[in-house]
Amino acid sequence: MPGIIRALTDYRNPFSILTKGTLVLRDLELLVEAARVTDVSTAFSIGTLDEDAWRRSEPGTPHPRKRVDAVRALNDAGIPCGVLMAPILPGITDDPGQLREVVAAAIDAGATHVSPILLHLRPGVREEFLPWLRDHYPELVSRYEELYRRPYAPKPEQEALGRRVATLVRAFGGVRSIDEAPRRFSRGGHRRGDGPEQLTLV
Repeated sequence: MPGIIRALTDYRNPFSILTKGTLVLRDLELLVEAARVTDVSTAFSIGTLDEDAWRRSEPGTPHPRKRVDAVRALNDAGIPCGVLMAPILPGITDDPGQLREVVAAAIDAGATHVSPILLHLRPGVREEFLPWLRDHYPELVSRYEELYRRPYAPKPEQEALGRRVATLVRAFGGVRSIDEAPRRFSRGGHRRGDGPEQLTLV
């Protein structure tokens, strides 16, 4: 990853990173260097802060609280970082209290956006997920079979989730805009919105 970031920096190529891995903080100084010359943004996938749901559904991933800490660290360093609440699992991580907890933590960490995404069960994922569901939440199997006759949950379900999260975001004061994030650097005198400098081909 450091080599990729350096190459993108050398060519002043805008980029964004979506991850669950807190290892991104290892490359924080490289990201700051890149952000001096081009647009850099990041986002963390944090579907729940519920300890039991996380251990069951995302074994082997960094603890969600550590991800929240990473969101804060990136924003504090001037690298815009948002939160993708994904995947939200119906009946498992969509309880109002659970959603509220994630939104509150994201806003407190300075998230530049908070966007929920309801679980998708595309081919390949479905065949892995449903057996897992039967093992861990057998009482929800019939509900999922009804919801996921297609890869995506019905649109009204997705829209209802979006409204619930948007209401919570407003209740906690809204996200911080990119321009409100602390900046430890400037992009060589460029104003935000000017875009990266055009390189000369020789």
